[in-house]
Amino acid sequence: MRRRTTLAVAALPLLHWTAGHAGGVLSPEPKSPPGAPQSEIKPGNGVTAQRRLSQWLPALAGTPGDTAVFVLEGKVPGPTVFVAGGTHNMEMAGVIAATLLVERAVVQRGRLIVVPRANASGASWRDPKDLGPGEYTFDTASGKRTFAVGTRLTRSTHQGAPDPSSYIHPSSQEKLPGYEMRNLNRAHPGKADGNLTQKTAYALTRLIAVEGAHVAFDLHEAGPRSRLAWLIIANPKNVEQAANAALDLGDIGIDMRIEASSPTFRGLSHLEWGEATKAAAYLIETPNPYQASSYDGDPLEELRKEGDYPLWMRVGVQLEAVMAVLNVHNSSAAPTARFEAVGVPSLADLKARGIGAFLN
Repeated sequence: MRRRTTLAVAALPLLHWTAGHAGGVLSPEPKSPPGAPQSEIKPGNGVTAQRRLSQWLPALAGTPGDTAVFVLEGKVPGPTVFVAGGTHNMEMAGVIAATLLVERAVVQRGRLIVVPRANASGASWRDPKDLGPGEYTFDTASGKRTFAVGTRLTRSTHQGAPDPSSYIHPSSQEKLPGYEMRNLNRAHPGKADGNLTQKTAYALTRLIAVEGAHVAFDLHEAGPRSRLAWLIIANPKNVEQAANAALDLGDIGIDMRIEASSPTFRGLSHLEWGEATKAAAYLIETPNPYQASSYDGDPLEELRKEGDYPLWMRVGVQLEAVMAVLNVHNSSAAPTARFEAVGVPSLADLKARGIGAFLN
């Protein structure tokens, strides 16, 4: 086993917050588009700016694809880290993990950019075929906080045209079912003049490129019996770092497998972000008991049980995986080139106190 490094980026105990915002003054609350609710996020003391995704593609402004972007910048310069949740909005561990970064993390060196609802349109509706709760409500210090569970795809009415019989990925000519045209994770690196999903993908890729992200994460979930569950997928150029992070996670009892992006399966964030930008790109998958397509005929009642996969556990694993990968990148960087942050709840924190204790 690799020896687990001890760096400032590792998950640390909860900080006691004081009034005010470290690192700068927040910009005004961004205007909500007709997509995902933006008021569900209560930015923490570490947030130094709020932006809109349309800043990186003005054509998104005023559309259901525009979404909130949160910047947490340390007082000391360093690398930029990008995290996206909500690519698929029924995969709530990624949405909540990204939200906890916005509400709890304080960056000391470098910069963290977080998009909790990457596909804002997908957060605005619920597919009747989806299983599980329609929302999650948490008891917090400020009262009850509710997060809507969205769905996998862009809303068809937001796309502006019916699904074609098949979808041809623009960069590869790969043929997919027509509804995949509304799947953000089949649209990367996107098209500036494409449909809403492709524009969203283009804006995310451009954000990563323009802001010079060194590391980029896309947070997902899969059915517990899917081969994707408990997986870190890495762009081939940074698969060694993923392997070392998986070893470190094993040291704390989290068994994650690794896989390299396939160069023949296009449109996926971990492949396209890594090819289109300088970022080391990763996709993290935790098991979601409500994703029925992975169960191969199990009784419906089993699909409705969280069972061994409670949300706090899935969120904790995602945060631990992000921090483990960043630890590995830090271990090979000069001290002045390391990303450092505190305040991120660990898996043990979430088990002991629950998600609500870490929401503002």
